[in-house]
Amino acid sequence: MSSDLLVDLNDDLGVDDPPSNALDQLKLSPMGDKLWPPDDSSMSKSETDISKRLGEGSHLSWDHPYYDIARHQIVEVAGDDNFGRKVIVFNACRMPPHHELDHHKLLMYLKATLDQYVESDYTLIYFHNGLTSENKPSLSWLRDAYREFDRKYKKNIKALYIVHPTMFIKTLLILFKPLISFKFGQKINYINYLSELEEVVKCEQLVIPTRVRVYDEKIRASLKPSVQAQMSPPRSPPLPNQQFGVSLPMLRARSSDNEAVPLVMRDTVAFLMDQGLEIEGIFRRSANVTLVKDVQHRYNSGEELSFSQMEDVHLAAVILKTFLRELPEPLLTYQLYNDIVNFHNVDSSAKVTAIRNMLAMLPEENYASLKFLIEFLVQVSAQSEINKMNNTNLAVVFGPNLLWGQDAAMTLSAIGPINNFTRTLLDQHDKVFSP
Repeated sequence: MSSDLLVDLNDDLGVDDPPSNALDQLKLSPMGDKLWPPDDSSMSKSETDISKRLGEGSHLSWDHPYYDIARHQIVEVAGDDNFGRKVIVFNACRMPPHHELDHHKLLMYLKATLDQYVESDYTLIYFHNGLTSENKPSLSWLRDAYREFDRKYKKNIKALYIVHPTMFIKTLLILFKPLISFKFGQKINYINYLSELEEVVKCEQLVIPTRVRVYDEKIRASLKPSVQAQMSPPRSPPLPNQQFGVSLPMLRARSSDNEAVPLVMRDTVAFLMDQGLEIEGIFRRSANVTLVKDVQHRYNSGEELSFSQMEDVHLAAVILKTFLRELPEPLLTYQLYNDIVNFHNVDSSAKVTAIRNMLAMLPEENYASLKFLIEFLVQVSAQSEINKMNNTNLAVVFGPNLLWGQDAAMTLSAIGPINNFTRTLLDQHDKVFSP
């Protein structure tokens, strides 16, 4: 991956200011116009059922002003990356031909989607494969789009990953160099293979278009076997004191005091209760990548940690979210997935009873940990005038870390219902968890 693109390539190609019709003169890779297998979007059955209920291919109802854009699934939200940042995905291959797409409305829909997340640190992943001469936008649209996204949107984007870049997209970035700030340019990274993306986000949680997967397999197959082996190293076996990626029953069995709530949750919550309740934007900021990996390694090695000595509230917040996200099965369990994504159908007067009945099905460790977490988040929300994290904001942050489909893929169709359930859980916590 490289983030020094705009400087290096500009020097190599000798490009200065972009001509007005430069984009139209650029040629796409010949492979871009070839026929590819139809895109089934690799959605799980539960995801597909949600899409059909809300409108084929869309998380919006058919009469929503952005339905005709959303149905193409060009823009998706896929939970958090490996460093606690929200992930926004843009799929070029799902853009229809020019005459079938209102590009201005696409821009407004993208802004409306980002508006829900730009107060938090976030990552943007752009799957470039599938951009053809028939669906590529005009240079003027791209210029206007970049200008439309003011500092509000650029401030908290921590990285833009361009997957399967071509000379077309590299040249395009050079042409836009006069418009792109140096600081934003440093956030741009090229990803040549999906395996490289694993360093940023678990690919299984992304609904990657079939066309993109096929292309990735094609270019990987062209590599020498020795290089392929280097790109797919075997996973290391779990350590004896592993804390991340281990089931709750196993963590409890390892605990000297038979504690149902895992050590990482107890440590992070204790520190955040003491130091984090009045920190504005708690859970919205990411942490230093190296520190996150170091803390995980130390926990997995059996070391005792003190977040008080580190004095980093955002690090503790990211570690808590990371722990939940790396559980082999989500805290709310796969068994409750369909009930939760259909929870909006439950009558208001029956919601508390429905939640209590659902939570009664949880294993003891899951129930204890969920209750522990929700009671803490209620304390965070109680300080929302200071920290700006009310129940709605907390639900947006924690919803995707409490539940995901069995195939781990996350889409807008699922995130909305999961976040709404999480908000209700916070709103009604006193009734839900009462004896």
